Amino acid sequence: MAGVTGRKASGTTGFDYAAMTISEDVVEQAEQCLRNVGAALEAAGSSFAEVVRVRYPLPERADFEPCRPVLRRYFGQVRPAATMMVCGLADPRMKIEIEVYARRGNGTCV
Repeated sequence: MAGVTGRKASGTTGFDYAAMTISEDVVEQAEQCLRNVGAALEAAGSSFAEVVRVRYPLPERADFEPCRPVLRRYFGQVRPAATMMVCGLADPRMKIEIEVYARRGNGTCV
């Protein structure tokens, strides 16, 4: 991302933050993660079309494959650089976290 300044975006989990609930299903968590990410991008003056990098931390490698159709729906046209990592998450109910870097219309990263 030469010439683009930015900062690290924090990871977003599958919690419905309004209700403070989380599904037990990894695909539903991925959907909720992306709703949360979309709201954060909008608040920052950006969108999914401006995402340049995405990271997917998951505790279980096998949980990534069922999420692919959801992720493709949001990022398939954009095709940002992507990394999937197997690692522990802060809460054992969390099955996926999604972290993005995105540009704003003025070229800065959010």
